[in-house]
Amino acid sequence: MCSILGILDIQDKPSSLRAEVLSRSRRQRHRGPDWSGVHEDDRVILAHERLAIVDPESGAQPLYGNDERIVLAVNGEIYNHAELERLHAPGYPLRTRSDCEVILALYEQMQPGALARALNGIFAFVLWDAGRGRYLVARDPVGVMPLYWGRDAAGRRVVSSELKAIHDFCDEFEIFPPGHVYDSQEDLLLRYYDPPWRHQVPTAGKLETITDEDEAVHALAEGLEAAVTRQLMCDVPYGALLSGGLDSSVIAALAARHAARRIEAGETEPAWFPRLHTFSVGLEGSPDLAAARIVADHIGSVHHAFTYTLQEGLDALEDVVRHLETFDVTTIRAATPMFLMARRIKAMGIKMVLSGEGADEMFGGYLYFHKAPNAEEFHYETVRKLDALHQFDCLRANKATAAWGVEGRVPFLDAEMLDIAMRIDPKLKMTGPDRMEKYLLRRAFAHLLPDEIAWRQKEQFSDGVGYGWIDALHDFADGRVTDAELAEAEHRFPVNPPATKEALLYRMIFETHYPEAAAIATVPGGKSIACSSPAALAWDPAFANRADPSGRSVAGVHRQAT
Repeated sequence: MCSILGILDIQDKPSSLRAEVLSRSRRQRHRGPDWSGVHEDDRVILAHERLAIVDPESGAQPLYGNDERIVLAVNGEIYNHAELERLHAPGYPLRTRSDCEVILALYEQMQPGALARALNGIFAFVLWDAGRGRYLVARDPVGVMPLYWGRDAAGRRVVSSELKAIHDFCDEFEIFPPGHVYDSQEDLLLRYYDPPWRHQVPTAGKLETITDEDEAVHALAEGLEAAVTRQLMCDVPYGALLSGGLDSSVIAALAARHAARRIEAGETEPAWFPRLHTFSVGLEGSPDLAAARIVADHIGSVHHAFTYTLQEGLDALEDVVRHLETFDVTTIRAATPMFLMARRIKAMGIKMVLSGEGADEMFGGYLYFHKAPNAEEFHYETVRKLDALHQFDCLRANKATAAWGVEGRVPFLDAEMLDIAMRIDPKLKMTGPDRMEKYLLRRAFAHLLPDEIAWRQKEQFSDGVGYGWIDALHDFADGRVTDAELAEAEHRFPVNPPATKEALLYRMIFETHYPEAAAIATVPGGKSIACSSPAALAWDPAFANRADPSGRSVAGVHRQAT
């Protein structure tokens, strides 16, 4: 986890600009507290705040190419860097052991779209070629790493990892879209990641669809284990988040299988940090804490269960809104305990954690998916959910951990794993009288988990940490927001007006840190039930009247496996 801040297209550089960039980059230093680096020339300034995960000794950024006229600043990890170095950089004079340096070698051989497609990782980067007066800006396929861009009053391009560094500097700004690369030479924003399953339903005879259940289970088992193994690439102490739900339990169980051997050495050497540490958070007596302990005992991890009080959670709300740069209700509810947990994790010296985000989107794990009318609607809802992840769960997982200098990795969203999961015929993913949500995933990994975990019903994180948390947020908002303020909300906030006191409270906190332009340009709106897209509300007439992001809002619509 790092941060980047770039000022590009400089024509007439004032002497104060470097100091301006340094000051603004400092606003993101929580993401990269280990070291700072700056490149400056007549046309660009690139600032980098580093969290050293791979190659802590020599991997400081910005990174430079052969003649030092090509400069690279990256926030991210390239999991297939060793393979790319072997295939594309056998003679390239790599200066560090950084996983990101291979991007410089690829740039000299590939067009921008091909370069970005070659990378299996989570990344946001700016590459500046001074010799050609050209720069590239790119973001990973799903948007695990945050990135914003805009223009300032002088017309200069501004790129930043977080909104807080540029919202009061740019005349206009927006989210840099996931799966895109911008080439200044062509003035072209190119979607490089656009797999066929985004536009077609995987069915027999199309898209190399996996139509056999046993084949799907086998492919998922192999694909996810490979993804977890790749993402254990790390030169510092690491761990895994473990809520006790299916997704995080699977990731932790797979990580435990490989924790004893060093991944960067092809598992031929003992690991530098051989014991897997797992972490859970919840209110005293919460469902997640109990379930996580069962899993940790089963897989043999060193487990740390953190509790927080309702008051501690409420006290953290303003910091959570400021760090996450959103007022989305679902995100704030779930991010607050994660934010508190990340601070405790950092205090223990852990710098990287694996997490289970993405599985619910790929496999239709949210309870409202039980109401999908057919396989086609089911599939396109998963696509909608994946397309929106960068504004919800990916944003939460990244910024809640980055707030304390911890990097979150998400193996379910590994590029190869994602392709496997989304090529499965959606008929195999749908629920039924004897099929729970995520049935294929449960089958693939039931042998690694206790039965009560492998077949535990979905709990949304904000519910699983303790049901009293949601009730406390409602009560807190009722005491801070008046009926009159709620009645005036649609006039005060005409774009995506808050519909509840809780939503209005978060919007008001957001307003104290960020302008209304940020709310309009970067925060999603629309009704939801249990994390659905707005489109899925049409699946059941009752959904429209019960719209709330908590999983409890669809209680009773599901059918348990037998």
